[in-house]
Amino acid sequence: MSEHPLWPTTGEVTITAFPAPGGGPAPAVVVLPGGAYHHLADHEGAPVARWLNSLGVAAFVLRYRIAPHRHPLPLLDAARAVRWVRHHAEGAGVDPARVGVLGFSAGGHLAGLLATGTGPMLAEGPHDAVDEADPRPGLAVLCYPVTTLTGPAAHRGSAENLLGADAPESVREELSLANRVTGDTPPVFLWHTADDESVPVENTLSLSQALARHGVAQEVHVYPSGRHGLGLAEEDPVVGDWTARCAAFLRGRGW
Repeated sequence: MSEHPLWPTTGEVTITAFPAPGGGPAPAVVVLPGGAYHHLADHEGAPVARWLNSLGVAAFVLRYRIAPHRHPLPLLDAARAVRWVRHHAEGAGVDPARVGVLGFSAGGHLAGLLATGTGPMLAEGPHDAVDEADPRPGLAVLCYPVTTLTGPAAHRGSAENLLGADAPESVREELSLANRVTGDTPPVFLWHTADDESVPVENTLSLSQALARHGVAQEVHVYPSGRHGLGLAEEDPVVGDWTARCAAFLRGRGW
């Protein structure tokens, strides 16, 4: 495990590498913890990276910017993280063609923004060699994700922390994931619990419908019950099944 600054001008944003065991080049996943764009949940970071390592996958946990920072800064951090992994692939024992993202809750929203992004997602200069790499992930795993920033299913805390309380409805719509899906969106694994009281399951279901409309490969699991923020859910014998399902999804995609 080693921590690195993501940007040359600030140490606030870091990426922590958890190399895959054995020889490379290994597939890689950038892990984005949740926390409503207000904080970053520790249990959705390093423990998840170690689980990915157990699958033979290199993991990179990102400490991205949160409130009072606003959009697009978290997205620029996430894009930079995927670029960073690809740029350092040889030294990190990573296959640059197999870099995915995995996010929880608001981190799932951020992972989804990255997976559905179409622009360069570049910060204003100066630029360096890292910026030349592709920021698009090859797949996305979204765990009880925030996907909509509008309507009754929206997680208002995430929306306000990311955009501010007075953000125009048009911007909230633009950053709602179902509105961003295209036929070029990479494969997506989704899971949620049906009685999630913090981020309603409609977030996952609406995104799944959008993926289906555009013919995007997906796998969706809705478990009957479980609180929000379960992470690996090791203490729940039902919801904890998601890691086995996700491992099979990753293997099926060559991860």
